[in-house]
Amino acid sequence: MALPNFLIIGAAKAGTTSLYDWLNQHPQIYMTPIKETNFFAFEGEKISYPKGSISEGYLDGFKTSFESYMEQFQGVTNEIAIGEASPSYLYHAKAAARIKYYCPDVKLIAILRDPVERAYSQFLHHAREGFENCLDFSAALREEDNRILNKWWWGYFYVDGGFYYTQLQRYFEKFDSSKIKVYLYEDLRSNRYDLIKDIFQFLEVDDNFIPDTSTKYNVTGIPKNQLLHEFLSKPNLITTSVKYLIPRPLRQKLINDIRNSNLAKPQLTQPLRQQLISIYREDILNLQELIQRDLSEWLK
Repeated sequence: MALPNFLIIGAAKAGTTSLYDWLNQHPQIYMTPIKETNFFAFEGEKISYPKGSISEGYLDGFKTSFESYMEQFQGVTNEIAIGEASPSYLYHAKAAARIKYYCPDVKLIAILRDPVERAYSQFLHHAREGFENCLDFSAALREEDNRILNKWWWGYFYVDGGFYYTQLQRYFEKFDSSKIKVYLYEDLRSNRYDLIKDIFQFLEVDDNFIPDTSTKYNVTGIPKNQLLHEFLSKPNLITTSVKYLIPRPLRQKLINDIRNSNLAKPQLTQPLRQQLISIYREDILNLQELIQRDLSEWLK
């Protein structure tokens, strides 16, 4: 049975869900049915987090045994590129070595986002889903050391999750640089079709294919109307009835559009941004050299 020959390794809140969807549309690319299997981050581990801090449905998708992971590739037929996307691979220290062991010739794709913006976006995502018990971002940051100590889900490590140089170094030490593609979130936002074409070329599939990129995934923010947000997010009589009347892709797009329009994104204060930049500065400067990209905007 096939093992993946490429992986999207992160970062979180940097467009990996969109990229997964776009690649999944390509007839020469196979993507696992579950986007985030998390296998290489948690192989052989028993997963347990504080109740209410992470979606049970998300946890159900974790594949911690090799057998359950391989089941994700049963649908492979004659595709050229076989892959999956798990942002945990960039963060978790053991993932790079496990990937090298199982898939020594795999190609790796990373999309990096301004670590301050990524941290804040992650906080807003948890607040949107009702998984963040801190009322504001500053309070959540003050809780981070305790959360790390108490082994919370790594997605709550808002600051610790953004040291990309340290994280990427593990991969550059184990894989040839020709096997690693690093993009910026800005590339995805401003030149998505150029980015997609470049990835298709990297994966050696038809680069003339143009995916539908109209759906916006995982838009973050605080719900303006909490009742409407919960109505759209949880099963109920109306949404259950609608699924028999409207095709799934159209239904998902409609619900996403309504949910996104109901979100407000409070601005991150400049003093807090500068505080976080000072924490990340050295890592960002080292990252610039590693990936040969100008990251000066991240330092403003």
